[in-house]
Amino acid sequence: MHKRRKFKVVANIFTKLWNVVAVILLITITGAAYYFWRKKYEEVREDWESEYGTHRFSYKSLYKATKGFKAKEIIGEGGFGKVYRGTLPSNEQIAVKRVSHDSQQGIKEFVAEIISMERLRHRNLVRLLGYCRRRGELLLIYDYMPHGSLDRFLYSNGRKHLNWLQRFRIVRGVASGLLYLHEGWEQTVIHRDIKAGNVLLDAEMNGRLGDFGLARLYDHDTNSQTTLVAGTVGYLAPELTRTGRATTYTDVYAFGAFMLEVACGRKPIERMGMPEELVLVDWVFECWSKGDILRASDPRLEGNYVVEEMVLVLKIGLLCSHVNPVARPSMRQVMQFLNGDADLPNIPYDSASFGTFTSSETFDFLWSPPSSFV
Repeated sequence: MHKRRKFKVVANIFTKLWNVVAVILLITITGAAYYFWRKKYEEVREDWESEYGTHRFSYKSLYKATKGFKAKEIIGEGGFGKVYRGTLPSNEQIAVKRVSHDSQQGIKEFVAEIISMERLRHRNLVRLLGYCRRRGELLLIYDYMPHGSLDRFLYSNGRKHLNWLQRFRIVRGVASGLLYLHEGWEQTVIHRDIKAGNVLLDAEMNGRLGDFGLARLYDHDTNSQTTLVAGTVGYLAPELTRTGRATTYTDVYAFGAFMLEVACGRKPIERMGMPEELVLVDWVFECWSKGDILRASDPRLEGNYVVEEMVLVLKIGLLCSHVNPVARPSMRQVMQFLNGDADLPNIPYDSASFGTFTSSETFDFLWSPPSSFV
């Protein structure tokens, strides 16, 4: 009897101990699960962001919208980061750009700028919807463009190429959007990275300029000992590579390269065997100087274009590519030329007035850039 009672006491002690251990394990597991759950959706929030509450998306909502940022949801990738397609609970489709940004320097100023840019409204600009912040990462949310970027249509063999009507409409639309950035808003907005890859196509195949102002993040993050040039080789104005200072003139230069790219179906710089085929603006100028500027047009068009419009786009592209910034037209003048409201000035016959590099200088620049490229 005594042994049985002693056994029951020991058994009760073990049972209670096991219950305590089980409770501790449950608390530990629950706490760990909660910790990792919090970590999964963790964001960076600072007091100064409280005024931007309505413009901020939760990371949890973006994570769910993009199905956990799965690779199959990637719709683009560039110098600033990957872009994911997402669907909000309201069934609204969005594009989420994940931008790596480790430094806290300038982040407050940049967030203030992108919030102000949410007020930008133009049919040829990709609308910025809001933002989210995590440690070392900034997420920007834009309207979703179903047809993706223009460069995929210009250079992908698997896609149907754009006809001239579509190309001319895209050029005029992007010009209109850039004019709005330069002159139509309460402050001048410099785009800094105009190229076919940053022109997105909506459901009606209208061109919309995206990524405007994003390079400002790197401006704020740059210290006095760093020279940081935002942009893409081939679209960079000569003075930008020397001074690092972006202006409306440097945007116009990049737009000129973009115009030639759309009309010719070729990238501004192609590493090929022949020097004249290396720099697109040189190739177009050579065709023009020989009285055969239409030879520069995209052969995939098979001559199906309005001759006057093709010549106009090629000539404006050359004028925008002038090495002297003040000799380039403003975007207002470009729109006047495209709309037929002003006569095109004469193009100088001096080949040194156009382009940025000789072929050998281009290769030196490509392989040994004088500054960092974003």
